[in-house]
Amino acid sequence: MEAVLLIDFGSTYTKVTAVDISGSELLGCASAHTTVDAGVEEGLSSALVELESCTGPLNYSKRLACSSAAGGLRMVACGLVPELTAKAASLALLGAGAKVIGSYSYQLTEDDIDEIVAKSPDILLLTGGTDGGNTECILHNAAKLADKPGEFPIVVAGNRNCGRQIMEIFRHHEAYLCDNVMPSLEKLNIEPARHKIREIFLDRIVRAKGLSSADNLLDGILMPTPAAVLAGAELLAKGSEGEPGIGDLIAVDVGGATTDVFSIAEGTPRGVSVVHRGLPEPFAKRTVEGDIGMRSSAQGVVEASGISRLAKLAGLSEEKTREYVYRLAAHTDALPQNHEQKALDFALAALAIETAAIRHAGSLEEVYTAAGRAYIQAGKDLTGVGRVIMTGGALLHSERQAELAAYAIYSDKYPQSLRPKQAETYVDKYYILAAMGLLSGYAPGAALRIMKSGLQKCVMQETV
Repeated sequence: MEAVLLIDFGSTYTKVTAVDISGSELLGCASAHTTVDAGVEEGLSSALVELESCTGPLNYSKRLACSSAAGGLRMVACGLVPELTAKAASLALLGAGAKVIGSYSYQLTEDDIDEIVAKSPDILLLTGGTDGGNTECILHNAAKLADKPGEFPIVVAGNRNCGRQIMEIFRHHEAYLCDNVMPSLEKLNIEPARHKIREIFLDRIVRAKGLSSADNLLDGILMPTPAAVLAGAELLAKGSEGEPGIGDLIAVDVGGATTDVFSIAEGTPRGVSVVHRGLPEPFAKRTVEGDIGMRSSAQGVVEASGISRLAKLAGLSEEKTREYVYRLAAHTDALPQNHEQKALDFALAALAIETAAIRHAGSLEEVYTAAGRAYIQAGKDLTGVGRVIMTGGALLHSERQAELAAYAIYSDKYPQSLRPKQAETYVDKYYILAAMGLLSGYAPGAALRIMKSGLQKCVMQETV
């Protein structure tokens, strides 16, 4: 046996997973409340005690961790044009596991700078211009940021023709130069920026959030938790040497404050009369809806879907629904205690999934040209994706998983949305997608086999 311990420091819970990579076997899982203020090792120690109660004492050859504790990785993106470099910057941040707390386009104003400093991001990504293109905007923004700096590092990933000038502007600040996230209008190059962001996360952010106090208990925090989930989803879809994956997929993770969606698929236009508009989409894509969640962001579900629809789906009056939503936002650790509260949790999860999946997937617009009818696609076409994976506590503990899964699928109510049309749905029943993403860099074959064995198929019902 070669036992490996995988740790996820979450904002609320610290989750631990023990696996035997020689036998590709899940040995056990456990969790305990994260204790950032008291030192995260306290919560970790409690989780390990619970884990050992079911696995017995284990001698771990490796202890790897990811983290979203203390708010995770909070970042700001600055670009030139909203639909181009600013979007490319956001894609780089989301793929790196960050939560985008601000996105700015064109030349930054004094008010913009004050707002950015007030947000106090962990890292700022500065982009703008294709290689050989516009330099005025990114030079202006660099000068503004250097003139009124905040306490955050800056990653520069814009027009390569002015990289040296920008680094000179930031000579007294913590700044890092990367390849352009959008070197040409038809090309994305976000991996170098993602890599640098993760490096900074490890070298600087982990210490700032107090997570380095657990260094004596583990070999290292490798990445933010969402990046680990994305890595796990990509491995599950593509497979590894000698072990096939399950093919294109989307994964949905509904939390108390956010709802994340991951898609592992090309997403290119599927018809000859369909033309893609905007930037090419990354094969492995993550979006995070910071306004949609089960507890602190429950009001965001109301604002996105309407109180009447939420109440109808829960089978409650609008008055009682509002009362429950208000209570959940005030008591984020509340668990449903009766039938009505379980019904509201179902409705919140269903509409959070629907809203996040629609925002993540592309859309199709019908247009008429001199040559006849045509279609313009924005974003990824996920209609042919064959698998939907549900993960996260809100979905795993639901008694109506198959019904929830249907809300990630195509519906006639939203015919323009390019969500999967015929997909098998599964639950990550041990909540190990992030843990296996961590393991993917060390033992990908074992991680893949363990993930596949932990998928529980849902019996699909009619699309809602």
